[in-house]
Amino acid sequence: MLTLGQLKEATCAKSAYALKFLPYVIETCDRFSINTPSRILNFLAQVGHESGGLFYTEELASGSAYEGRKDLGNTQKGDGVRFKGRGLIQITGRANYKAVSLALGTDFITNPTFLGGKNVTKCNEVQLKNAVESAGWFWNSKNLNALADQIDITKNIDTGNNLVVFKKITKTINGGYNGLPDRLNRYKSGLQYFL
Repeated sequence: MLTLGQLKEATCAKSAYALKFLPYVIETCDRFSINTPSRILNFLAQVGHESGGLFYTEELASGSAYEGRKDLGNTQKGDGVRFKGRGLIQITGRANYKAVSLALGTDFITNPTFLGGKNVTKCNEVQLKNAVESAGWFWNSKNLNALADQIDITKNIDTGNNLVVFKKITKTINGGYNGLPDRLNRYKSGLQYFL
């Protein structure tokens, strides 16, 4: 079972934030079979980067940049702001909110803020749970366990196949390689707790 130390170190989060999220991360990892040292470490390093160390559960930008983005399903006026990035892996756009609503059985179209409210200090228990669960759902929907399984945590993450695969995971989550050094640093920070 995931420990507070593992969660804190692999996400580079403050203890208080890690403590708030711990039960939901344990539930989510169980639900989506994020259940080997490599799967958990990779998931947490990515989530740690995306959330600024388990702090942000909502994108800082207004979301107006997503207005009219048909690729995100934003077809109605105001969808960009309404369906801006939320959750520990920023779920963005009407289409993704609809998909996660169907998967988790909660109506995030009607209640987008159920996915996260600004940051960990402003979230209620439902928002904390949904912020983590939506990240697990995204990870699972993109089959990222299969990629994490290709990373040998006993070998250096900065070279060879490990780096190639880590970059694939990053690109799947981010669409590019934004924050790659930070993501790698979080992985390295947590590594000793998973060996």
